[in-house]
Amino acid sequence: MKGIKTFLHFIESVNEAVGRGVSWVTLGLVSVVFADVIMRYALGISFVFVQELEWHLFSVIFLIGAGFALLHDEHVRVDIFYQGMSKKRQSWVNCLGATFFLFPGCFLVIATGIPFVVDSFRILEGSPDPGGIPFRFVLKAMVPIGFALVALQGISLFIRSLFNILEIELEDPGIEPETEGG
Repeated sequence: MKGIKTFLHFIESVNEAVGRGVSWVTLGLVSVVFADVIMRYALGISFVFVQELEWHLFSVIFLIGAGFALLHDEHVRVDIFYQGMSKKRQSWVNCLGATFFLFPGCFLVIATGIPFVVDSFRILEGSPDPGGIPFRFVLKAMVPIGFALVALQGISLFIRSLFNILEIELEDPGIEPETEGG
């Protein structure tokens, strides 16, 4: 049991650390968008590099932060039925959803995404636009990495839900969302 708790804590700690790191990327995105708006509307200039940087940063936030969102149960879900269910029924939904949707979906994206990353790295792919961002393979690598983080967090969710179904006591993750002043 201690080994399972250690494994779950490891997964959750990784996604927590990655999520907190990605929060700084969000600050960077806001700064880049602000600078782009000022340059475009106040100065009448625009750069391809800056525009591409906006969607690159957004992609990193979305992809790499998805495991963090799943950790804190903040991902998009239609809660019409789920929120009214008992904890045990929610656990069944989580286990079945992870088994039939989350894991196969993550596997599919990771397995098909890795060859694209490898090919992109091999040719040192960059932006096709003049003045664009080089090293597009770094951005492409975020796809399988992000889905791997979601799959890892899905394993944690599955195990915790399974233990709840089987009524095996397992401590809370101990990872709380950051509050003001904390």
